[in-house]
Amino acid sequence: MEIISGGVTAPIGFLAAGMHAGVRKNKKKKDMALLVSKCPAKTAGVFTQNVVKAAPVMWDKALCDDIGLCQALVVNSGVANACTGEAGDVDVAHMAELVAAELQVPVDQVAVASTGVIGIRLPMETIAHGICELSGMLSDDLESGSHAAEAIMTTDVYKKEIAVKLQIKGKTITVGGMCKGSGMINPNLGTVLGFLTTDLNISQELLQKTLRNDVIDTYNMLSVDGDTSTNDTVMIFANGMAGNDELLETDADYPAFAEALRYINTYFVKLIAADGEGTTRMFQVQVAGAESKEGARKLAKSVVTSNLVKCAVYGSDANWGRLVCAMGQSGIAFDPYKVDIIISSEAGSLKIVENGVCTDYDEERATEILSPDQVCFHADMHAGTETASAWGCDLTYEYIKINAEYRK
Repeated sequence: MEIISGGVTAPIGFLAAGMHAGVRKNKKKKDMALLVSKCPAKTAGVFTQNVVKAAPVMWDKALCDDIGLCQALVVNSGVANACTGEAGDVDVAHMAELVAAELQVPVDQVAVASTGVIGIRLPMETIAHGICELSGMLSDDLESGSHAAEAIMTTDVYKKEIAVKLQIKGKTITVGGMCKGSGMINPNLGTVLGFLTTDLNISQELLQKTLRNDVIDTYNMLSVDGDTSTNDTVMIFANGMAGNDELLETDADYPAFAEALRYINTYFVKLIAADGEGTTRMFQVQVAGAESKEGARKLAKSVVTSNLVKCAVYGSDANWGRLVCAMGQSGIAFDPYKVDIIISSEAGSLKIVENGVCTDYDEERATEILSPDQVCFHADMHAGTETASAWGCDLTYEYIKINAEYRK
């Protein structure tokens, strides 16, 4: 696998565009994107587990479940089209119809995504104008892909995109992606919009299985603030234009594709954690020696979602009691007097707990290690062989300010 320049337009046959249409008040920020495949693409998706689901989530879920094909995706930022009743459903359908008419594609092969403020209707005249403009701006160049990545941002500080290429069944395959996420992020997705494209030839069923399996250890292990959004959507589109024979799960090359997907989604998860609203540092929790895989995941999640741990990270404070306490309330049984904890960063590493008891470590050295913008807590449970990782960020004064002023 090789990392290359670009995002969603890096694979063969994908075009994109992004612009400021007027959904958002700030004219300097793009707020609409259009992504198109030159031919119908096999489509898979995973969506929010919040009981309250936005209208576009329900539309896209039906598209993945019933059709499994998509040729165009339209995205707006600024307005979530969530909790808008039947009017929200009408607006989603109208957005799809407008795209279908502009591009001459089937309306049931148009995906729709929205992100932004909950509870208000989309400005449909503005949306219609944006779709018309975007359809004339579509291009397969890398800059157009970047413009689309910018247009799906809300409180994100920077755009998130990546592309990789690899060899599958004798053909060069490319996988690209764009993602947004900064706040309202909790394990089992968050306010995440993630869209991946590939020119791989693969069945819709295997594409769905691969994506579903991957998010368990990527997006579902991410937390910024403990809130799960109404609009979380991660989709992948595979148009088969690389010309490889259909990839099967039993093929020797299948693990390479799964690895590429894991790399891209982990890359996005780390970027989201580092870009958490008001964050000063991202932290990773690595649990080792757990009795079961699910137990390792729950232990890591419990630490990464703890507000007290987040505050300690903000203060570069090696307050290891908060880590142990967070693991203790995870619902997973373990012997606290077998636990070792190591902190690490680019500044070095230091064991601060051994067999559940504080080591004679130097507090100033611990603070030094926890001061860079990326830090890690390693917890060895000494109960088995299973491992898991979770990602999060510190909790800051700026987070409160951003969310207190979100609608202004």
